[in-house]
Amino acid sequence: MNNWDDIRYFLAVARKGSVSSAAKVLGVNHSTVSRRIQAFEEKHGVRLFDRQRDGYVMTAAADAIYEQALEMETLSLSVSRTLLGQDQRLEGVINLTMSHDIYECLLAEPLSRFRAQYPGIKINMRVTDTLLNMVNREADISVRKTGNPPDMLVGKKVCRMQHGIYASKDFDLACLKDPDYVVPIIVWEDEQETPEWAATLFPNSEIVMWVDDLASMYSAVRSGMGVARIACYYPELLMSAGRETPDQLIQQLPFAQAPSEWGVWVLNHVDLRKTARIQTLRKFLINELEGHRALFETSRYT
Repeated sequence: MNNWDDIRYFLAVARKGSVSSAAKVLGVNHSTVSRRIQAFEEKHGVRLFDRQRDGYVMTAAADAIYEQALEMETLSLSVSRTLLGQDQRLEGVINLTMSHDIYECLLAEPLSRFRAQYPGIKINMRVTDTLLNMVNREADISVRKTGNPPDMLVGKKVCRMQHGIYASKDFDLACLKDPDYVVPIIVWEDEQETPEWAATLFPNSEIVMWVDDLASMYSAVRSGMGVARIACYYPELLMSAGRETPDQLIQQLPFAQAPSEWGVWVLNHVDLRKTARIQTLRKFLINELEGHRALFETSRYT
C-alpha cells in the first residue's frame, strides 16, 4: 500500500517542476522532497521524473499514475473537510482571505477584537485579490467582491456594490462637447474591447491602459491617465481611513450607473458549514461588513 505522503510529494513536484519549489509548497526542506521522491521510485522500481537542467519532467510512468494521484488527493481533501465540518471547538486555525483594501481599512481592527474574544482561534491571513482554492483549504473563509461565487461555496451576499465614473480632478467636462476629443479610458485586464459603459457614455473613446487591481486603477485615474468605472466605495474608503483626500485628487463624473450585479460576499466551502470556529468568524465578519453597507451601496450620482 502506498503512503499518502508519497503521492502528496509526487504531485507537488509534478505541478511545480522542481524539488525546491515543491519544498516551499510542502513546507519542508529541499533534501526531504528529493529523498521522498527517490524512495518512492525505488519502492516501485520505476523512474518518475527525468532530472533536467531546467527542472523535473514527468516520465511515462508518472503520466500513467497522475490522474489516479489527483483522485486520491481529492478524496483525501474531502475526508479532511468532512472531519473539520464536525469540529465544534472554538479553537484551531482558520485560513482567511480578503482583499488589501477591505482588510487594511475595514477589518484589521475588528479581527484584533475577535482574537481577544476567542483566544483559542488563530487566523492564517492571506491578503490577496485572487480567489484562493477553497476545495484544498487554501482558504476556509473568503471575503470577496464577486458577481457569481463558485457553486461549491456557500455564504452571504452582505451588500451590493455601486459603481461610478471617475476622472482626475483636472479633467474638464467641457472637453466632452468637442466631437473630436477622444476620451482615454482605463479598463480591466480581461476587457479587450471597449466596455459597454464607455461605449454608451463616450462613443469617441480609446483604451489607454489595462490594470489588474483596484488600487492600480484608482492611481491611474488620479494621475490623469484616463477615465474609469470604479466601485464607489474605494475612493470613499481611502478618505475615511485618512489614506487620501479624494475630492482634491479625483472626481466622480455626473453619470448615473445602474446597481452592479457584484456584491461583497462572505464565503466558505459547503463542507465547513457546521464547523464551530468557522461559523463564528463568518457571522462576526458579516456583522462587521453590514455596518458598512452604505459605503458599498452609495453613489453621489444614482
